[in-house]
Amino acid sequence: MVFLNAFIHTIKLPRKKAIFQLNRVGMDITIIYMFILLMLVSIPSLIDRFTTDSGLSADLSILFIIIYFFIFYYLPLTIIVLILISIIAYIATGLAKLMGRKLKFSILWKMTAFTTTIPFILYTIIALFFSISDTYLWAIAGYSIILLIIIISVYPKRRSTK
Repeated sequence: MVFLNAFIHTIKLPRKKAIFQLNRVGMDITIIYMFILLMLVSIPSLIDRFTTDSGLSADLSILFIIIYFFIFYYLPLTIIVLILISIIAYIATGLAKLMGRKLKFSILWKMTAFTTTIPFILYTIIALFFSISDTYLWAIAGYSIILLIIIISVYPKRRSTK
């Protein structure tokens, strides 16, 4: 139920109410949500592995294809995406300081993770029918940064201490 609520609120981004609802979601839920989302993104590649008639995966049993896929596709994908989310959140931390907002890295990391939902779902749907180039990843990063700028602007400015 928590994951469904998080998903519904991510679809509603950058509305103010959705931003503050997602802000209340714990980091553990966010990480598990990302694992589930990345598993969804991996489905087209897994289907491709099962339907390949030539190469290494054609000679392996289904169990070994799944193990191979998990070790050599899903785990590296997860590590790369988590690193990219961290880099984008770090950039957003600098943007928040420039915009005069008092936001911590952890909040911006969560928001960055949630901004990837729509592009990842679009990727999954499109990848089922067409092959997608790696430039789509740059589009996702750009989309996340633009959405983060909108999200950062929703938070109130810092009070000046005199």
